[in-house]
Amino acid sequence: MPDIRDRVEQDRGLLKKIQLVIPGYAGYRRREDIRAADNLLRIQLANQLKGVRGDLEDLRDQWAMDGKIQGLQGIGNVIFTLEGLEAKVRHAEGGYSGLSATIQIKETELDRLYEYDYAMLESLDKAAAVVPMVREASDPKSLDAALKACREAIAAFETAWKTRTLAVTGIQVR
Repeated sequence: MPDIRDRVEQDRGLLKKIQLVIPGYAGYRRREDIRAADNLLRIQLANQLKGVRGDLEDLRDQWAMDGKIQGLQGIGNVIFTLEGLEAKVRHAEGGYSGLSATIQIKETELDRLYEYDYAMLESLDKAAAVVPMVREASDPKSLDAALKACREAIAAFETAWKTRTLAVTGIQVR
């Protein structure tokens, strides 16, 4: 996956390029660009959460229509977790909010936040890869194993999200 920070940097217009050479304004411009990249990635994360959730909802609906009740509760629990995470990610504050923010975050910290976001994306890729295993599970044991793998991937995502949130608020113990 290409680094969104590079894309934001490549897409700078003439005005933004001029702002990069103005003393005292260049740092602000770079932070705003990193914030834009961070925001784009968080939107992508929320959309991917929604996609995994949608796949599981489709599977749950199909199983319910077919009268297959084994595993519906487990899938429902995963869907519920995904809904909550999607809302948190989609409506989270950005990593940097301008010149007079309550919580000031430096460029290096913004880059670290972006790395947390990237780790979350990897966790979502793992969760999405497990959905076909859930769909193809032929017995209760393989279904339980597939759902467990999905929950573990989502838990890794949630852990990275919480770590990111603590880093943003500055209350993370280092």
